[in-house]
Amino acid sequence: MIDPQLETHPIGLIVDDDLRRNRLTVFFRLLLAIPQAIWLGIWGMVTYVAVLIAWLVALFAGRVPDGLHDFIARYLRALTHLTSYMLLLADPWPPFSGAAGAYPVDLRVDAAAPQSRLTVFFRVLLAIPALLLCYVFRLVNQAVAVLGWFYCLFTGNMHRGMRDISAWLLRYELQTYAYLFLLTGRYPSLAGAPTA
Repeated sequence: MIDPQLETHPIGLIVDDDLRRNRLTVFFRLLLAIPQAIWLGIWGMVTYVAVLIAWLVALFAGRVPDGLHDFIARYLRALTHLTSYMLLLADPWPPFSGAAGAYPVDLRVDAAAPQSRLTVFFRVLLAIPALLLCYVFRLVNQAVAVLGWFYCLFTGNMHRGMRDISAWLLRYELQTYAYLFLLTGRYPSLAGAPTA
């Protein structure tokens, strides 16, 4: 039986990928990701300003305004697409838009909801343990990606187990960023798995 709490986390990772990989794009994956990385770097600077504004508004209003919430969510979704591409979780080149449903690995972000002003005020401090775990998870995920790179070059497919563990690690990382960026008041969870 599935725990109802697992299904109610406001941030989820949706994986709808066929595991086939183009050997040529796998070989040049990091080079192909450069334009996206530059775009996300620029977009990220604007997003950090939006997060600061959202933090100030949430301190007084108790929630992030819908427009700011959607803008930050779109950025985090675009980051999900690029990270998934670089970690070999998906094969197509990611779109620049960060639109929902535009990529085989996508981020589900629930609508803005009220949040505790106290936890909003201390959000950066509260996120430190999760960010430390994210750092470790990212190192593991990069090791899985290197092994997956060789596997994809030889077989033309991504190993399902490698893809699934990588997606699980990425889901926790994205939940942490969503918590830090005020998209949710719920702390990241280790429970569950990305949905297919």
